[in-house]
This record gives sequence, C-alpha cells and structure tokens, in this order.
Amino acid sequence: DQVDLLICDEWGYIPIDIEGAKLLYQVIAGCYEKKSIILTTNLEFSKWNSIFFDEKLTNAILDRMVHHSHLLIFDGPSWRLQNSLMKYN
Repeated sequence: DQVDLLICDEWGYIPIDIEGAKLLYQVIAGCYEKKSIILTTNLEFSKWNSIFFDEKLTNAILDRMVHHSHLLIFDGPSWRLQNSLMKYN
C-alpha cells in the first residue's frame, strides 16, 4: 500500500510454487487499477502457466496484468551478450 509502482524483473525465471503464486496474485489484485506495475520477462503469455502451474490462477493474473497495459516488445539480439566483457573468437 505504500508504493505507487511495483517492478517485477525477470518474470518467470524461476517457477513459483502454488502458495507463492496465490500470494503474488493477491499483490497483483491489490495493485489492479490502483497502482502501476512494470514487469519484464522473456516468456510469451502462452508459457506463463509454466510459472504458476495453475491455469485458472495464471489466467486471473494475466487478466489483471494486461488490462490497461502497454506492451513493449524488444526483438533482436541480447544487449547484455553483445556488450559483455567476454569476446568470442
């Protein structure tokens, strides 16, 4: 309740157990239409069930996340890989 913006980076990098997913849903539902959320992920929406393992919960989270949202898609090579200190021969 004390923040105006929630930032979730690398969404889906590590799967969340069902209890964690339920808690995350409560946070997202609490932010819905009241707070801003920035979310970064490399997973398309159709693969989000692999994060939460519950189709109904995944759909409820997606429903709240995409309503009133702006979707930015960055396509192309990885900036991190291109600018890493490692040089490939």
